[in-house]
Amino acid sequence: MATLEDQVPQRPSISSTGNLTNYSFPQARLRRCMKDSSKTPLLLVACGSFSPITYLHLRMFEMAADFAKYNSDFEVVGGYLSPVSDAYRKAGLASAEHRIAMTRIATEQSSTWLDVDPWEAIQKEYQPTALVLDHFEHEINVAQRGIATEGGERKHVRIVLLAGADLIQTMSTPGVWSQDDLDHILGKYGVFIVERAGTDIDDALATLTPWRHNIWVIQQLIQNDVSSTKIRLFLKREMSVRYLVPAPVIKYIEDHGLYEDDGASSSIHEKGREVPAEAAAGSSTSG
Repeated sequence: MATLEDQVPQRPSISSTGNLTNYSFPQARLRRCMKDSSKTPLLLVACGSFSPITYLHLRMFEMAADFAKYNSDFEVVGGYLSPVSDAYRKAGLASAEHRIAMTRIATEQSSTWLDVDPWEAIQKEYQPTALVLDHFEHEINVAQRGIATEGGERKHVRIVLLAGADLIQTMSTPGVWSQDDLDHILGKYGVFIVERAGTDIDDALATLTPWRHNIWVIQQLIQNDVSSTKIRLFLKREMSVRYLVPAPVIKYIEDHGLYEDDGASSSIHEKGREVPAEAAAGSSTSG
């Protein structure tokens, strides 16, 4: 039986971080043609620190793909991780160069359909989630005019944010997100939310009723509460993180001496900057 990984071009080898001058949108793993033109093409985007990336970050995409396949009229045509920029200034945040490298290594070794877009990470200023989604909307539906169908037509791709349940909690907390951002993210794009132990999603959703039709909740059939914060703590204590983080990522961390003292590997050029309200509340995914 055909899977999501079928007919997806192979990605190029890992390259350096780069900058906005030589930036180009990564397309090597983006599906070129739909399998079922009666469905709505879906692109999943996960924004977050990914410091470091864990197997749960990758697993979220697989859960979302299964959910879309069996519980919706969507057809997943691609998935992207978008690491936050150094301007985020979160404790334990490795530099954008390292986080781009780690996410690329993880997707290269663990997936044939996920990719990493460095656009957000290489920005000098913090980019709100709404603007990051606008970036994907432009690259996919304006620059590429959507996706082809078997009949040769072009179809608009639905861009959807993929995040953990903690995001919905922050969105339902008064004063954390602006009404305009909530309407932009949840109204225009929508979000796939992966449940997390200890998070009361029903209470959070109660305050987001205007956008409930654009919020899809994915149940974790096998509970996993791994987080980048816990991984950094393990590394600081010289405890094993094997089978929690992809092995090539662990090697990269060891080779570059990351997270030996949580916070010491954070970017230093943004010291003293005020963290935007959205950033202070937490990124769109754990880590």
